[in-house]
Amino acid sequence: QVQLVESGGGLVQPGGSLRLSCAASGTIFSINVMGWFRQAPGKQRDLVATISSGGAANYADSVQGRFTISRDNAQNTVYLQMNNLKPEDTAVYFCWTYAALINYWGQGTQVTVSS
Repeated sequence: QVQLVESGGGLVQPGGSLRLSCAASGTIFSINVMGWFRQAPGKQRDLVATISSGGAANYADSVQGRFTISRDNAQNTVYLQMNNLKPEDTAVYFCWTYAALINYWGQGTQVTVSS
């Protein structure tokens, strides 16, 4: 079992920045890839970014160049630095990982971009 706890969401003006954190606990030795998804009201949950244990990162086209995913393997934590935020980035952001054929999700943290 893996538990994921997110923090760092909130309200920010367009052009602003936020940093999300996700701490993993439990059977963490089985974790390789971690990532972030987001879900806006009435829409499906979409991939934002993933990162392997070796640091290889992938991003959705919509956030490329604005968001940066990173991780601290010693602290079992993954981060999402979000810069130049836009109203269309408004969503609930979910931390994700995959271990032993099971998807694990955090509880979600709300990010609202509005003036």
